This record gives sequence, C-alpha cells and structure tokens, in this order.
Amino acid sequence: MQVKINDSWKNILQTEFKKPYFENLADFVKNEYTKYTCYPKDSDIFAAFDFCALDDLKVVIIGQDPYHGVGQANGLCFSVHDGISHPPSLINIFKEIEKDVDIPYPKSGDLSRWAKQGVLLLNATLTVRASEAGSHQKQGWEQFTDAVIQKISEEKEDVVFLLWGGFAKKKVKLINQKKHHVLMSGHPSPLSANRGYWFDNKHFSKTNDFLQSIGAATIQW
Repeated sequence: MQVKINDSWKNILQTEFKKPYFENLADFVKNEYTKYTCYPKDSDIFAAFDFCALDDLKVVIIGQDPYHGVGQANGLCFSVHDGISHPPSLINIFKEIEKDVDIPYPKSGDLSRWAKQGVLLLNATLTVRASEAGSHQKQGWEQFTDAVIQKISEEKEDVVFLLWGGFAKKKVKLINQKKHHVLMSGHPSPLSANRGYWFDNKHFSKTNDFLQSIGAATIQW
C-alpha cells in the first residue's frame, strides 16, 4: 500500500506512517488487495483526506467500515459512487437533511460535495474485503484513525464532530470538548432510526448554526 495523502495531512501524520503498527498494516493491506477483491479501490483508500485538506476542515463525520458491496465504497464514509443505489443509512441521512434544512432528496449519493466544503468523512477502518463486513478491523486502521482524530483535536479549533451510534460515540474521549463542538445521536441505520434514535437530531442545522456563530461558511448539505 502506497500512502498518497494530501500534503496538509502528511505534515501532521508522517510520524504515524513510520510506526511499526502502520508498516504492518500497510503490508497487510497490500497482501489483501493482491489476493482478494477489496474496497475501495486502492487509489481511493485515503480519499477522505484528499478531498478535505486539514486547513479547510470544519466538520468530522465518523463511520465504521467501508461498504463491502460491488462498486459502493469510494473512500468517504456513508458515501457511494454516482449511479449506485443509496444504502439504507444514507437514505436516512438524506431524509433527515430534507426535513432539517429543507434540501430536496438528492439523486447522487456521492458525498464528495460535502468533503470539498471541509467535511472529513472518516471511516474508522479504511479498507474491507469484498462481501466480508469488518474483515479488515483490528489490523491497525483503528489506531491510525484514532490518531487522526486526536491530531485534529490538538491542531484545530472549533471543529464540529458528528458522532452517530455507539461506535462513533466512543471516539469522544479523543476530542477536547473545550476546543470543539460535539454532537451525538443514534446511528442512521434502519435499526437505530426506526427506534427513534436518529430522526429529528437536527445535526445538519445545528452544525450550520455553530459555524455561523464563529463566522465560518456554512455547509451546503
């Protein structure tokens, strides 16, 4: 695995890339992509960082695993390529946006439009074997992405962290809440949403209200 990452991130993460765990992780990922079909394609593994430079960062959304179906994963959490059917969690995200900020349900599930505005769409695990959910967990990705969250907390101020579901909420311990704005709710998956833990969280309007309050440009969701 070759680490090709936006220079603004490289500067704060270069020490991480040299650690033994990351070298082991890189070997594991290279071997998996050689032997099996894996997602996203190798050039998209660090897409979240490529679309959203550290200097432009305003919002962090944390997912867990890339999608493991054919053609779905594009390196941004919850996002899919144009022309791909929207997965259930993404459908519920768009429904909440429609209700919360009155933006019509979009045709495209590609969230790179958010990333280009300063939204880091970060999965905790950046790769997965086809049709095998969680197959690349506990190989080092979580240590790396936890380090990313900590670095953001240290290096930046006034970032909005959106933590959806139990897994993402555990990341709150990595964030200095005196410097940053944290919003938590249930996960947008049908299981959580249908129990009333997702809809009406108003995270999209609350994020923009906060950004407006500090004089930053709001996100066009």
